[in-house]
This record gives sequence, C-alpha cells and structure tokens, in this order.
Amino acid sequence: MPTFSASDGTLLAYRSAGEGPPLVCVPGGPADSLYLGDLGGLSAHRRLIALDLRGTGRSAVPEDPSSYRCDRLVDDIEALRVHLGLSRIDLLGHSAGANPATQYAARYPDRVGRLALIAPGARAVGIEITGETRRALARSRRDEPWFPAAFPALEAITQGTGSDWEAIAPFLYGRWDDAAREHQRASGPDNMEAVRLFGADGAFDPAATRAALGAFTAPVLVLAGEFDLNSPPRSATELADVFPDASLVVQRGAGHYPWLDDPDGFVAATAAFLGR
Repeated sequence: MPTFSASDGTLLAYRSAGEGPPLVCVPGGPADSLYLGDLGGLSAHRRLIALDLRGTGRSAVPEDPSSYRCDRLVDDIEALRVHLGLSRIDLLGHSAGANPATQYAARYPDRVGRLALIAPGARAVGIEITGETRRALARSRRDEPWFPAAFPALEAITQGTGSDWEAIAPFLYGRWDDAAREHQRASGPDNMEAVRLFGADGAFDPAATRAALGAFTAPVLVLAGEFDLNSPPRSATELADVFPDASLVVQRGAGHYPWLDDPDGFVAATAAFLGR
C-alpha cells in the first residue's frame, strides 16, 4: 500500500485502484477508506486514490491529536496532491469526508478540477439537520420489516435519550440485505479519538467557507440518496446552492452508500459528471 508524508511528518497511506485519470477520494468517518471499495465500479472510469485518514486504516497515528480536526485534514489532501505530482486534482468526498473536501476547495480553488460530494456532510458550511427532518424521512420507510424495531431507536437518538446506533443501521441503506449487513459490519470508525476531535473547536468556519465557495468556479456534483438519514436530500439541496456551478442528483432508492444500492446508476451519474 503506497504511503507519503504529511506536512507534520505523519505517514499516511492510500489505496489505488483502476485506470484512467486519478480521482482523489476522501472517506467519511473519520475512517479507513476500505469501505469505499471501488465505488460500485467507478474504477473502470477513473483511477481511485482513496486516502486512509490519519490514525485510521494503515495511516499512522499522529503525535499531535489536534491534527484530527477537520480543517487540519485539508493539509493532508494537499500533501497527497503534491505527492502525486498533480497540478490539480479531481476530488471526491463521501459523508463526513465531504467537509475537508469542501474546505480544500475553499482554500485551494485553483487546485481542484472537479468536486464530487457523495451523501455529503455539510458542517463545513453550517447546514444543520434537525431530528424532525430525519424522523420524517424515516417514516417514508414504514413498510419495511425492520422499521418497528429501528424507528423507536431513531426517535430516542434524535431526542438525546438513546444511543443504539446499530439498531438504526437499516436506515442508511436502500436495501437491508446480506450485502448491506456485511458492509455495515465492516464500515465503522476504528479510531474514536479521531471521531471525537474531528469537529473540535476551530474545525469549521462556515461563513468564511461559504464566502470562498461562492467564488469557486469548478463544476460540482452533489449526489444524495433518496432515503439517506445521515445526509438527507434536503440538506444536499442546500449544499448545492452554496456553489455557483453545482449539479444535484438524488439517487432513487439509495441510502448513505449509493454505490451499493444501485452501482450502475451511481457510476453512470458520477462518471458522466467527471467526464463532462
């Protein structure tokens, strides 16, 4: 597995799969990039360069824990660009990984060719998601066999009285089948300190980020899953509105991992955008 040194000397690792122009992929979590797989076959169109965020997967634990902060991860993306010898990168961020990806675009707009935000988190631009928004979207799945057990757990979490995250896992997938269960088991964060410090004080400056992105001229794709409670279509729509040149795609029948729910549909939409 190839590695490179971050600006603070931390040794970071990344996975490379596929052929064609490189696409730097930033996972959510913060987590190991393994759960991204080949993004449903997107590797047939682009060479996927999937970063293991510091302290996860095969990337080293940093000496300074404050470097887990989201805005500090922007430096790691820049170090990877330099390591790859690219003047500009096409950049994909999934889930929480969309936050450092958007912050990178705000800080280094001339170094981004295209920006794809998949099931994106949007704390970097100050978009909040209410518990009622999540519950309303969850109710659209009331006919699913797992709903009677999952919905009370979701209500408890959104009201601050519960923490059974495993019980609500079906809400993150378009189909709660064996493949989804296996993916869920393999997708959890492996460094809770990195998770805890990701959004520490100073990690986000939404007003400044929004102002910078208002002048960001590169094409942007915001792709949301129809049923995604983590990154609902409503918040994805708000995020797309931040950019001057953004395309919004809501993938029908998909959850938080749209390349699993409909690989062909996901790849068609994403590859078309990247090749535009």
